[in-house]
Amino acid sequence: MPEYTVIYFDVRGRGEAMRMLMADQGSEWKEEIVTFEMWQKGDLKKSAVFGQLPAFRDGDLTLYQSNAILRHLARNHGLYGKKPHEAALIDMVNDGVDDLRVKYLRMIYQNYENGKADYIKALPTELAHFERLLASNNEGKGFIVGDQISFPDYNLVDVLRNHLVLAPDCLSGFPLLDAYVKRISSRPKLEVFLSSDAHKNRPINGNGKQ
Repeated sequence: MPEYTVIYFDVRGRGEAMRMLMADQGSEWKEEIVTFEMWQKGDLKKSAVFGQLPAFRDGDLTLYQSNAILRHLARNHGLYGKKPHEAALIDMVNDGVDDLRVKYLRMIYQNYENGKADYIKALPTELAHFERLLASNNEGKGFIVGDQISFPDYNLVDVLRNHLVLAPDCLSGFPLLDAYVKRISSRPKLEVFLSSDAHKNRPINGNGKQ
């Protein structure tokens, strides 16, 4: 079995999609929790390639950048499509997911009190992109790309689940996305993880906003 370790703060943040992937694929991993006090000392930050977390250890390989980690896991577990053109589409979709995540995090950490209402108001435009992508792939009955799960499925479902906490009715006008989140979240091994205390007790964001 792979010797995986997630090195991160005690939050879901950018670490939860990789945890969801590993759980669904039946992989085991360790958690090395970084406290705020540890991070403030500066030594760990200096050792991080880009001065940020999460970090991920696979045996003697240590990676930074959450999307690079997801791609590494995808290659390890056959979650990068069946053909090169599927891999290209998978990369495209994951970049779109990250665009949405960055907008969400910017609001959460920089403009929550004053920007939340406007963010939720603009959210349907963002979600419509993913609804159309689903509709174009097997009429939205399966995955975001191709006919098998791939790493952006975990990333997208994680982001959408966060938005369902922020705005519980945000998927009411997007039936394909709504069904998709429920379908992926109910995959047996993933459902066990999402129901676990390890997931439920971990804050979504480091500042308590959600």
